[in-house]
Amino acid sequence: MRVKLFVTCLVDQFFPNVGESTVRLLRRAGVDVDFPKDQTCCGQLGFNGGYQNEARTLCKRFLDIFEGDDPIIAPSGSCATMVRNFYPELVQHESPELQQRVQQTARRTYELSEFLVNVLGKTDLGLRLPAPVTATYHDCCHALRELGIGDAPRALLKHVQNLELIEMADSRACCGFGGTFSIKFPEISTAMMRDKMAAIDNSGAQVVTALDISCLMQIGGGLSRQQSSVKPIHLADVLSAGL
Repeated sequence: MRVKLFVTCLVDQFFPNVGESTVRLLRRAGVDVDFPKDQTCCGQLGFNGGYQNEARTLCKRFLDIFEGDDPIIAPSGSCATMVRNFYPELVQHESPELQQRVQQTARRTYELSEFLVNVLGKTDLGLRLPAPVTATYHDCCHALRELGIGDAPRALLKHVQNLELIEMADSRACCGFGGTFSIKFPEISTAMMRDKMAAIDNSGAQVVTALDISCLMQIGGGLSRQQSSVKPIHLADVLSAGL
């Protein structure tokens, strides 16, 4: 099987290691990976900010770049949600041809852990960390609420040798990031982040992991300001460390 990697803006610009880890994991699962080099933003930021025309332009560009039948894999529940759930909304008043292209692309777009577990049926990739680690998992809002992803990442983590998964309290509570929400409503965002920090610290885990680097940036900032020893690490990097 061959897939196309949709690496997302934040991964490309700030955390390329997450993209590299994603490729290693997919290859471990027996998948060939193609990386369309002309890819840019999926348009989520503009869409969330009310710039639908600009988001629609990026949507059409995405369709051209990821044309074909191969599954599209993203190390992000948020960006996978944009393509799967919000692209159809974005083009609902456009031509039937464009709507059909969007639906076809949406059907073959997956978040990484979802693809590994639910499509390939892989929960045990034979991973073993070099030293024992305790980790807790944060449920990112888009992945959980829009895509229904909660069990897949946990199943992968539970099959990593030398990794103990510890559930934090209120793992499904938002971290307070929400893209521009954290900028428009900083007081509310900060309060939500503090609750999340407390849940992470109380878990006693050494690592907090999640599907979206955006949430981990928010969480990581809070942990850093609290001088916490807990490390925020994307799921792909946690799993890849066991290769």
